[in-house]
Amino acid sequence: MTAPAMTKFGYFLSSEELTPLELVEAAKLAEAAGFERIWISDHFHPWLSAQGQSPFVWSVIGAIAATTSLEITTGVTCPTYRIHPAILAQATATTECMAPGRFRFGIGSGEALNEHILGDSWPPVSVRLDRLVEAVELIRELWTGETVTWEGKYFTVHNAKLFTVPDSPPPIYLSAFGPEATDVAIDIADGWVSTKPDKDNLARFKAAKPSGITQGGAKICWAESEDDAAKTAHEMWGHQVVGAGQTSQDLPMWHSFEALAESSSPEQMKEQVPCGPDPDKAADHIRDYVDAGFDEVFIGQMGRDQKGGIRFLADKVLPLL
Repeated sequence: MTAPAMTKFGYFLSSEELTPLELVEAAKLAEAAGFERIWISDHFHPWLSAQGQSPFVWSVIGAIAATTSLEITTGVTCPTYRIHPAILAQATATTECMAPGRFRFGIGSGEALNEHILGDSWPPVSVRLDRLVEAVELIRELWTGETVTWEGKYFTVHNAKLFTVPDSPPPIYLSAFGPEATDVAIDIADGWVSTKPDKDNLARFKAAKPSGITQGGAKICWAESEDDAAKTAHEMWGHQVVGAGQTSQDLPMWHSFEALAESSSPEQMKEQVPCGPDPDKAADHIRDYVDAGFDEVFIGQMGRDQKGGIRFLADKVLPLL
């Protein structure tokens, strides 16, 4: 599935909305529909209790790796608070061994929603990015298979050695909002990730790292009627109408995001997300990412009708691109 600008399309799996087995089944359906790559989110909590799920993503990725031939990107993992980077070095090395050449380690500085659970403080973005830089350096050290002792500013490792390591380590893609985070991606990552058609920061990354891969994430909500789709989208993602950006990083509980959702409406969701059975609306939304210059664009279906959303995208939307 290729656009004129050679954009590659993938499918976006939301761990917040689907059970572990539903995620694996949706991955299989996406592959059968012609998709060759997936994003899968990594959460401890869902954004809203209505979403209802949050399985441990590394178990799910193992199942997807073993039952499909899809490329897999975590969209995204925070390697600095909830899970120590040494443990994630082991998890990612194992995943790459299970899916050689098919795994991309998508990372970010995290959201308090998921990362506060161990009682850590939630510092400013500058500190979180500083921790991220050290975490990536430590993970790459462990991927060598050598015995590592590390006394860093944020992390400590004593005599740690990964015995299961891949022939080649997976690439690291960094989710970055704004120029400061994009510059960090330029320094430490092999790719740049955004859930917005951020043309300016994409160009900033590509200018400094032309060979780097850029990935974008978008959502639609397919249903037989626009109103039904908008209702589902609002129930599952209504907080995004007013709670994007910095707010989404700093609020620690799903209750707070539910309060944001209560201040929005299905009608407002229609303005932000393509809702319903019109493929032209969905294609226009996705085209914003293509025109921004992303190498890969991953599209997710809001709600639990994954089969319908996948068929809609594969049969009606992507041919328009």
